[in-house]
Amino acid sequence: MKIDITTIAGEAAGSIELDDSIFGLEPREDLIARMVRYQLAKRRAGTHKTKGRAEIARTGKKLYKQKGTGQARHGSARVPQFRGGGRAFGPVVRSHAHDLPKKVRALALKHALSAKAQDGGVIVWAEANASEAKTKSLKADFAKAGLANALIVDGAELNQNFALAARNIPQIDVLPVQGINVYDILRREKLVLTRAAVDALEARFK
Repeated sequence: MKIDITTIAGEAAGSIELDDSIFGLEPREDLIARMVRYQLAKRRAGTHKTKGRAEIARTGKKLYKQKGTGQARHGSARVPQFRGGGRAFGPVVRSHAHDLPKKVRALALKHALSAKAQDGGVIVWAEANASEAKTKSLKADFAKAGLANALIVDGAELNQNFALAARNIPQIDVLPVQGINVYDILRREKLVLTRAAVDALEARFK
């Protein structure tokens, strides 16, 4: 797949051939959905907690005698039936993460990249550099290029001026190529890859 290379301001800067084994697959929604579920489950804190009957600070003495009162039989005031008692089957602190094979995760990323390419949402930049860490000037360049909602993926090392200038712009995310992931690709309209990021991705999947 051949695609044009542009600058940050949207000016032409040549072209590049994208690998069809990464960007030219027929997207599988089931794989992508499994990966998104895996990512969202893994990042949940899992710190929800309620007290069970064993954790309630209340006497364990029998409330009243077993027989002869005409009331239901009760042995503890800590049980869920009573106000202030423990919660039955309440949430506990736990990890929501589940396993997904490494090969499935890698394939899901390829399919997410292919889906974005198929929709025309992939843009390739020569580089993602800024001479100074000024959000105003970078925002003006993005406006020229018509870039309002995007994930920008650079090589292994981010240009610090560019990263600092971009982090204050709403709906713009900047990641090194190691951090590229299915969920962030899908949640933004455009996927912007630098030439270094494309080279790194192709090296990673070969």
